[in-house]
Amino acid sequence: MDGASRRPQSGGMTMTDIRPRTRPAGSFGALLRRWRQARGTSQLDLALTCATSQRHISFLESGRARPSRGMVLNLGGALAVPLRHQDAMLLAAGFAPMFAARPPDAPELQPVQAAVDRMLAQQAPYPAVVVDRHYTLIQANPGALRLLAFLLDLEGPPAEPLNFARLLFSPPMAAILENFQEVAGWTLRRLRAEALLEDPLAEGFGPLRDLDDRADVAEHAKAALADDAPVAPTLTLRFKKDGVRLSLLTVIASMGTPLDAGLQDLRVELFFPADAATEAWFRAG
Repeated sequence: MDGASRRPQSGGMTMTDIRPRTRPAGSFGALLRRWRQARGTSQLDLALTCATSQRHISFLESGRARPSRGMVLNLGGALAVPLRHQDAMLLAAGFAPMFAARPPDAPELQPVQAAVDRMLAQQAPYPAVVVDRHYTLIQANPGALRLLAFLLDLEGPPAEPLNFARLLFSPPMAAILENFQEVAGWTLRRLRAEALLEDPLAEGFGPLRDLDDRADVAEHAKAALADDAPVAPTLTLRFKKDGVRLSLLTVIASMGTPLDAGLQDLRVELFFPADAATEAWFRAG
């Protein structure tokens, strides 16, 4: 997964270094308590799920008992703790990390890269991209590069990785996205939900936390979700530029059972035409 390599089937952009940094570990008991409370789970419910006693959970949180390695993994899985944070819990309990991300050029990751390349190639002529958990672009197929070039007036692949969340809330997007307010509102809602699920110990959106502080973003979210119009089956992106209208819906896929912290953060987003005119535009390219 060498970020400098080029793969024709995926449009010349490949997966870069996706290794996340493990957050510094506090005490195991403190981490366990914070994740349990963030998930809204009682000590009793967690104990029943993990086939142990409420007393033992209490002792683990207070530091009066030490967990086994298996118990750390059991608790982390029951609380849906992301792998990078399960590694932090293991370190805090005195064990070696288990899910540390491999280097992007590791031989073990080559089948994964091949599978991702195949997904992107099979999506042609429609767009497909690979993004990280903060929606930074990692890899794109030719259909996605064509769409980005058209929408952003690019003459080639982006010089630097794009962040789709920031791009969406940028002023130029409001001019070409016909249902900008609707898309912005629901996207902000999704970002908040994902931030809570993936890292409830962090404040706000992590690297995107500044979006939550922008008054214009908050207004879009409030207006979109206050709309009394019937909700469509799925959110559709409706672009209009230079007399061309494009309507797209998306499907997001992730690794089924990732055992690598970096791979857990990867998402493949596939774009499909929502009308005949959009399908014809992509097929004509």
